[in-house]
This record gives sequence, structure tokens and C-alpha cells, in this order.
Amino acid sequence: MAGEIPKAPSSDPLSNQQAHYPNPPELGENWKRVQFPNPPDSHNPDPSTLREQWKFAIRQYSRWYSQAWGTAILAGVSFFALGWFIKGSNPLPSLSTSKSNESKNNEDKETRPTS
Repeated sequence: MAGEIPKAPSSDPLSNQQAHYPNPPELGENWKRVQFPNPPDSHNPDPSTLREQWKFAIRQYSRWYSQAWGTAILAGVSFFALGWFIKGSNPLPSLSTSKSNESKNNEDKETRPTS
């Protein structure tokens, strides 16, 4: 303990105490005076404003909906092309000429001699 430097007492009286975080009941009536950044309207807007807002919302939703479908279709085509590129042929077996392949396989099996 001879090599330790003694600590100077802190000038801040709160540093020696634990931090106190009050619970909401200790705040009293302050919670009623909370100001929201976007308070609700005190009255309903006139019908023409509501109609305009509704039309705008429908246009936005329609735009987002069509963009989502366009993105999904583009992604599907892209993955199909990527699968075709990797495999070198049609990646979906249901779309290939499976019936002609099956008939060729059956003919090969019938004509082979069994030993």
C-alpha cells in the first residue's frame, strides 16, 4: 500500500451518493402535461379535406402495391434465369418435356436385354 496514490475527495456532493431515478408515481402531476410532437386535431376537418386525404392515401397504397408486385415478379424472373444459367437447362422440371423423356426411358428399358 505504500505505492498507492491517495485519492482526493470529490468536490461534487452527488458523486458519493447513488443516482436516484424516480418512478412515475413520484413525478406527481407532470405526466399530464406531456406535449406530443404531433398533437391530434381539436376538431374534425371538413369533408373536402378528408376526401382529398383519402384519395391521396389510396394513390399511395396503389403505388406501393403495384411496386411490390413488380418487385416480386422481377425477383421471380431473375431467380428463374439464375437457375437456368447455373443448371444449363430449365430449372423447373414440371415445365420440361418430361413426357417425352419418360417415353424415351420406357423404350430404352424395354429394348435392353436382361441378363
